[in-house]
Amino acid sequence: MGGCLSKPKPVEVKVELTLLEKEKETDAMSPNGKVSPFSDCRPNGAPGHCSDDDTSAMLRPYHKPRDYVEASVCHVKDLENGQMREVDLGSGRALLIKEHGEFCAIGHKCPHYGAPLVKGVLSKGHIRCPWHGACFNIATGDIEDFPGLDSLPTFQVRVEKDKVIIRANKQALQSQRRTKSMSRCSAVINSSTGFSHILIIGAGPAGLVCGETLRQEGFTDRIVMCTMDKHLPYDRPKLSKSLESTAEQLRLRSMDFFQAHDIELLTEKEVVSVDVRTKTVTFQDGLKMEYRKLLIATGSRPKPLNYKGKDVENVFYLRTPEDANSIARLANNKNAVIVGTSFVGMEVAAALTDKAHSVSVIGIEAIPFRKSLGEKVGKAIMKMFETNRVKFYMQNEVSEMRGHHGQLKEVVLKSGKVLRADVCVIGTGSGPATAFLKQSGIHMDSKGFIPVTKTMQTNADGVFAGGDVVTFPLSARSNKKVNVSHWQMAHVHGRVAALNMMGTTTEIKTVPYFWTAMFGKSIRYAGYGEGFDDVIIQGDLDELKFVAFYTKSEEVIAVASMNYDPIVSRVAEVFGSGKTIKKRDVETGDMSWLIDKGTQ
Repeated sequence: MGGCLSKPKPVEVKVELTLLEKEKETDAMSPNGKVSPFSDCRPNGAPGHCSDDDTSAMLRPYHKPRDYVEASVCHVKDLENGQMREVDLGSGRALLIKEHGEFCAIGHKCPHYGAPLVKGVLSKGHIRCPWHGACFNIATGDIEDFPGLDSLPTFQVRVEKDKVIIRANKQALQSQRRTKSMSRCSAVINSSTGFSHILIIGAGPAGLVCGETLRQEGFTDRIVMCTMDKHLPYDRPKLSKSLESTAEQLRLRSMDFFQAHDIELLTEKEVVSVDVRTKTVTFQDGLKMEYRKLLIATGSRPKPLNYKGKDVENVFYLRTPEDANSIARLANNKNAVIVGTSFVGMEVAAALTDKAHSVSVIGIEAIPFRKSLGEKVGKAIMKMFETNRVKFYMQNEVSEMRGHHGQLKEVVLKSGKVLRADVCVIGTGSGPATAFLKQSGIHMDSKGFIPVTKTMQTNADGVFAGGDVVTFPLSARSNKKVNVSHWQMAHVHGRVAALNMMGTTTEIKTVPYFWTAMFGKSIRYAGYGEGFDDVIIQGDLDELKFVAFYTKSEEVIAVASMNYDPIVSRVAEVFGSGKTIKKRDVETGDMSWLIDKGTQ
């Protein structure tokens, strides 16, 4: 992108927001890989951190000169402080950043979904992804906030005769990702041994990140992770957006990965009880396992829908890749009915429009997403669906599923309306999967959620919990206990739990970040908007290019956008810094303070 960093106008909220840029110039020197016209060639990265020569075991064999590329990428004056540029090295691209008068170079794509980081938000030594909010340290490349599992490669930078030169490993340029180095289990373990130092129940993002963080931080005792699923951990948010994807295509880590890092993964293993007094977990097959530290990260389960005709086939609660594949197959040139206007339900409806003969959506509310995104945004999204030939039956409920020879043929509504249906997907919400904990001694609230502290600890000694099953103190809302069932948040819970298991006291401080995708368009969301009393819209809802600020009293508590990147990531940076945005500051209609001008 072209252009230079320009000075923002000094209006109240603009000062608050652009303080991020000012602080970059006034903060004490960070431990970046220092490069200036007066320095010698040195690797990008803090002392003791691996450069591109040895950032991971996979890259260590590549020390021969032919495995590297070196290129002059710009003049030393081409970038101002706080600016970044995507540069081509011939064998691949890198992101060149200038901060505090020094240059550093890292991978240019977010390892999560490949977002161009040059369009992200640079602030205080890290860069935030414009799509889903993951943060990476610009000196080390390490992932500091989620979603995603991998970090970025770093590359050597030097200045010679006013030219900025990057030296990079070719493989790192191609992969654009780096797995942190991990320890292995030092104990000799018999897999049938009924004891594990760390036992993780659930292999979603909270469990997976917990296990990986433990190994990254040098934990060398036994780790066992168990899941009811028959698959290796996979990218569950994609299930409702990419219905034809297989478990293999959605897989997050391979079995080789778990074996290489001594994380024992037990699939199709259901826990039926936990006893915190004896620190014992019992599985459905009768196996018992003792633990020293336990993480409960069992996620959520769909809330069952009450209707007549429960024996009719081809009615799904979307839970597995097999469910998604069956839904796509059965909907092909047929009639699909979606019950519920949850994000999952609406994503499935959108995904089926180019496959099914007809797509119908049944909802209790008058407008989809009214409670979460507000009436105006909900109406705009509803219109987008209708334009894509989705038919809505709102303020309605299902009475009966009728079949022919056991196969679904009709969905009957309480209003009396009868819809033709060959496949039905129920997306009417979910609850925490914690029924197995009722006699455990672990405290749960009336809805089945597990209250935890800022360190993800439950009331029971050595027992931690994370992900969809917990309520935790949210600092942005005066430490109110909240449940945030976002994919990103579960990653954070897993990392915080792991660090505290190892005795490194760490509190959760992240900003909730969420996204959804429909018809090739994404809605991004940051903050915690429950209880908002007004929505300030900037942009054009009809054109689906807008920003929505959710306010409570006189303060902005959340933001959502469509086709306005990287605004949500920029506001997330403000929230993360502890600053507030006042309602009056977003009512002006001037969007210039949110548009990133620090990229080229």
